[in-house]
Amino acid sequence: MRKDMGSGRQMNRLLQGDVGSGKTLVALMTALIALDNGFQACIMAPTEILAEQHYTTFQELLKELPVKVALLTGAVKSKKRRAEILGGLLSGEVQILIGTHAVLEDNVEFCRLGLVVIDEQHRFGVAQRARLWKKNEVPPHVLVMTATPIPRTLAMTLYGDLDVSVIDQLPPGRKPIETRHFWEERAESLYRGIRAEIAKGRQAYVVYPLIRESEKMDLQDLENGYAEFCRVFPDLNISKVHGRMKSAEKDAEMERFVSGQTQILVATTVIEVGVNVPNASVMVIMNAERFGLAQLHQLRGRVGRGADQSYCILVTRYNLSQETKQRIQIMCETTDGFEIAEADLRFRGPGDLEGTQQSGLPFDLRVANIARDGQLVQLARDIANQVLDADPAQDLPANAMMWRRLRELNRDNADWSKIS
Repeated sequence: MRKDMGSGRQMNRLLQGDVGSGKTLVALMTALIALDNGFQACIMAPTEILAEQHYTTFQELLKELPVKVALLTGAVKSKKRRAEILGGLLSGEVQILIGTHAVLEDNVEFCRLGLVVIDEQHRFGVAQRARLWKKNEVPPHVLVMTATPIPRTLAMTLYGDLDVSVIDQLPPGRKPIETRHFWEERAESLYRGIRAEIAKGRQAYVVYPLIRESEKMDLQDLENGYAEFCRVFPDLNISKVHGRMKSAEKDAEMERFVSGQTQILVATTVIEVGVNVPNASVMVIMNAERFGLAQLHQLRGRVGRGADQSYCILVTRYNLSQETKQRIQIMCETTDGFEIAEADLRFRGPGDLEGTQQSGLPFDLRVANIARDGQLVQLARDIANQVLDADPAQDLPANAMMWRRLRELNRDNADWSKIS
């Protein structure tokens, strides 16, 4: 990243690393390079919970440095506070802005935006991300981060518009998370397992796909689930968190769980990213068949953050499609984000490389596997760059066959460099 940022060209790089591998620290160090060169940095996260956690982490790590960090989310309601943040950005006083989709608003203007970091990039659409590039006269350097790249992101790495850095290790002392598949009818067995972990002093998450019961979808919902857990565990303290709660209420419930006052957190996918509670050892995902592989992997990553053995329980109904059974099986067999991304690519296809579709369309590769062959792709790209440098006019006889073949293969150029 340091090399990219000193190259005189816009960085467009993907940082892939499993949940808990240290991506946030890399993002902070990259932001400091921008600051050292007189530019501002913006970190965009998909949820208020994650943005607030990044803000707290950055404040803690930067407390000895004269760096001004601001947080901008939908929860910042005070007109005075918002005006202070927006004024600080425009004057250059605010050097690092951390926020949610709120940073995309037209009235959020920077003095000199030099770096954009997008965390959990699979949660943002192409059009949303592209709006950030227009916040500066010269497009800023771009770093996107994820634990499981979506298929189209992998395809973009192959087309040469996205470089990849990988953190392929977890902090020492972590045990692999055991993932198990339960049928809905085995509720009593599930409750016994949760109680056994809580008896050891641990905590548990329970995630639902819906907040309230729906006539249109036959799915379990959080409100009924919360009531059921309160009935089954009357002796325990239980919190609930979902996207329709007021921010202060949500924060208070999260804080109760983080501090250990509550043993079970019943939630929707608002806790998918960024929540860090090392004492939590159980993740139960209701109607797991409703979630994609990347999302299941992210939710599983909320546990396994301490030294204790952790468990992820995927609860589904009986009548599953063949593809859903395969997805559940892959989750039970591996905790490797690369394998999961590879399987996601196999199921969904790489997506529309010139539009906004995130999956679908066949990919014409006979041998290569773009989820696994990242190093080979990088080597091929390095050689291609050497050819470009030596033959910019494409007229050297030695390369004639190569240029002709390339034109045949690539009649329509897809330029992803502004989208990331």
